[in-house]
Amino acid sequence: MSDETEVADDRAMVAEIDHFRTILGVRFFTGSPEDAVRLGLNGGLVVVPSAPVLVGLECDPVHRESLLEADFAITDSGLMVLLWRLLRREKIVRVSGLEYLKLLLNEPSIREPGAAVWIMPTAAARDRNLAWLRTQGWAATIDDCYLTPLYPKGALDDTALIAWLEKKRPRHVIVALGGGTQERLGAYIKRRMDYAVGIHCIGAAIGFLSGDQVNIPPWADYLFLGWFFRCVSAPTKFVPRYWKAKRLAVLMWRYGENLPPLKRKAEKLKG
Repeated sequence: MSDETEVADDRAMVAEIDHFRTILGVRFFTGSPEDAVRLGLNGGLVVVPSAPVLVGLECDPVHRESLLEADFAITDSGLMVLLWRLLRREKIVRVSGLEYLKLLLNEPSIREPGAAVWIMPTAAARDRNLAWLRTQGWAATIDDCYLTPLYPKGALDDTALIAWLEKKRPRHVIVALGGGTQERLGAYIKRRMDYAVGIHCIGAAIGFLSGDQVNIPPWADYLFLGWFFRCVSAPTKFVPRYWKAKRLAVLMWRYGENLPPLKRKAEKLKG
């Protein structure tokens, strides 16, 4: 290997390291959306934590462990990105879950037959999402989808899912569940699979495209306003959820890069 090649490799390694920031103990990728997808295609657990999900770090021990087990998180939370700029005087790239999913779905390798499977919350969501995928040139069928039961809070166990995945042996698992559940499920899958599968916890992102969720225009996603459209579409569901996210400002001011301590009540629940 020439000296020039070694220098180039060293620079690439430094650039890669520089594209990660630890925020509240969670490893976030802060590079471009394209590079985030490239890393995700290499396998491992990718999570897309919203502000309410990040607030759960201090009060939900199982959820907390799931976020910490992720290979990396993407900077979907506009509130987190804005707070980081204010508190740390550093501008980091925001990569929305919607943007990540769009780029991921355009990757030829993930479109290959049998390469990817989907985890969906309901039959209605599955059918609508599959119909949209077919309009985009995907050959996905019901056989490529797994419908989850209603998981309780805390540690979850779904041996039927693991048996299904072991039979299908996909290279990628795309989890389209709500925040707080999908991270726990993604970590559960990662622990139990005997090979390095890519697990992409993209939440409601596909629903924004298929019509299963409220449509979020590209300009609104770019301006960090996706939360507003969701609140307007279903205020009783989303307003309380996002109202709780105001505590994220306190957590980031107090702890910055560090993991917030677990509240005593949560510790007792874990025990």
